[in-house]
Amino acid sequence: MTGKFLEFAREHMEKGAPFLGASKDYTASKKVIIGAPMDWTVSFRPGSRFGPASIRDVSPGLEEYSVYQDKSLADVAFYDAGDLALPFGNPGASLDLIKEAVSLLHADGKVPLLLGGEHLVSWPAIAAAHSVYPDLVVIHLDAHADLRSDYLGESLSHASVIRRVCELVPEVEVYQFGIRSGEGAEFIYARERTRLFPFKVLEPLRKVLPELKGRPVYLTLDIDVADPAFAPGTGTPEPGGVTSSELIEAITLFSECRLIGADIVEVAPDYDLSRRTPFLAAKLLREILLF
Repeated sequence: MTGKFLEFAREHMEKGAPFLGASKDYTASKKVIIGAPMDWTVSFRPGSRFGPASIRDVSPGLEEYSVYQDKSLADVAFYDAGDLALPFGNPGASLDLIKEAVSLLHADGKVPLLLGGEHLVSWPAIAAAHSVYPDLVVIHLDAHADLRSDYLGESLSHASVIRRVCELVPEVEVYQFGIRSGEGAEFIYARERTRLFPFKVLEPLRKVLPELKGRPVYLTLDIDVADPAFAPGTGTPEPGGVTSSELIEAITLFSECRLIGADIVEVAPDYDLSRRTPFLAAKLLREILLF
């Protein structure tokens, strides 16, 4: 019994070339990739709606085998459902479609892996996960705190996505890593509401993740947590970030977690002719698929 997701997908999703090694068997797949090509509320450089396609496009350049985990995608069944057909310029309807898709995947017992798109796409995915896992823990890797009450009067913004998580799902525990930018008010709020680990990712994650053993964990990863030297193709690059090596090692730590969902957002490929940003995102996704 696969539930209603495939029926939903036939009406609301567009399929292109799948991610490296994807299975054609939805039923046998535990993890499911869906793209959310939305950048309707970006505050600086648009273009992250092209992120999901770019991550898939570069994936054949990777090996299916991961030396980090001694595993291969050839031995893992995962499904790539394609991209949601989101109504251009309509954030409300787009967020509703994302939430419906993720909710249906959870109902089918799948682990949704969302590719953005701007960071606001994480909000409906986290809300859908929380409805299934009330003791949800959110791990947020980002350059920016994303804790603004609003951006230019708009409360649903990629700059306020984690604030919405904290306010609308108050019992969710939020851990933030790699943060190095934001308004002063955001850091005051973070000290009151989240567990904030600025600048670093790997070292604090090593200390925190054992505390969360057995808890349902949702990982939201903004690619700008990496320094622009390693990921220049993003809407709001922020110098002073972590290296790609540290980020990859940090992601492999989640293999010991009960990961019930994840997203990789803010890849904007047109600002990176070398394509090293989608390559990094694709490599991170490969590691997550192998858990």
